Amino acid sequence: MIKFFRQSYAVQYAIIALMAIAFWLPSFIVGKVPVDQSSPATPLFNAVEHMLRFSPYAKLVFAFLLMLVEVLLINAILAENQIIGKVSMMGSFVFVILMNLTRTQVNFYPFALAMIFILLAMRELFKVYQSHKPELNLLKCGIFMAFASMCYFMSFILLLWVLVVLPILKKGSLRLELIPLTGFLLTYFLYFSWVYLFGDFLPLMEGYGDVFMDMNLSVDGFNLKSVLLLAFIVVSAVLLFLSSGNSNFEKTVAVRSKMTASVIMSVFALFLLLTGENILLNALFFLVLTIIFAYEFSYINNTSWADLFLTVFLLLVLANHYYFKLL
Repeated sequence: MIKFFRQSYAVQYAIIALMAIAFWLPSFIVGKVPVDQSSPATPLFNAVEHMLRFSPYAKLVFAFLLMLVEVLLINAILAENQIIGKVSMMGSFVFVILMNLTRTQVNFYPFALAMIFILLAMRELFKVYQSHKPELNLLKCGIFMAFASMCYFMSFILLLWVLVVLPILKKGSLRLELIPLTGFLLTYFLYFSWVYLFGDFLPLMEGYGDVFMDMNLSVDGFNLKSVLLLAFIVVSAVLLFLSSGNSNFEKTVAVRSKMTASVIMSVFALFLLLTGENILLNALFFLVLTIIFAYEFSYINNTSWADLFLTVFLLLVLANHYYFKLL
């Protein structure tokens, strides 16, 4: 299975699409109604949710197509940056599994929409490494992070991730650090200006104020089953890294720098897990795990036991969608 997805032919795209359909089909059959998760601090998500409000199936179809776009985008990002092979579909394969582990995730929710902007921001940030003039990339990175926070507000914390990892990817100055911050703030300035001129500005500010007042760290989003699931996946990732012959991995300076940036993102992912939201709907952690697993599977030497692990894990995920519902 691993050697198969290290390649890129039309059949891999078809199989990944069929996997996605298999994960989502039960929700379409039962007519699952996505829960309204709009908030004053998520104007972009609110706008999309409002346009799709005429039908729960419209939300499911949109969320499904959005997930497929993200599946292709994450693979392109990893291939461009040599985290996986240039003709590999390993990123798509891992991402489609981790993003659809449970029936809870097969839905339209704020982070599902925010994810595409986070991926676009990551793509621009990684381009900084080889760019002689990274100013435009950093500006777009800040803008995409602002759009992500307009879908899932707590995504704004990833702007700090950008500022932390930027010196790892590009030696520069304070000026470079200010560019993504400028893009982020400029986007919000334009949005607030538009609301001030044409909308209800005071209620919007009160809504943002309430969001900040309610912001605190808690374990409300955790339950035993979801914690065990995440723990199992994390332990599996660590064991794969320790046992996969990692000394033979591609370790150019560029790859090491981008993998370091990705691992640092896990710190922010752990922080977001403590925001009180359902941790299965906080997909940043699954994004980090996708990068780590895809990297490990792309360069592992002995694939036999890893193939067995993947096969059993995939069957359990499918069983969780069709035969029993653990989460």
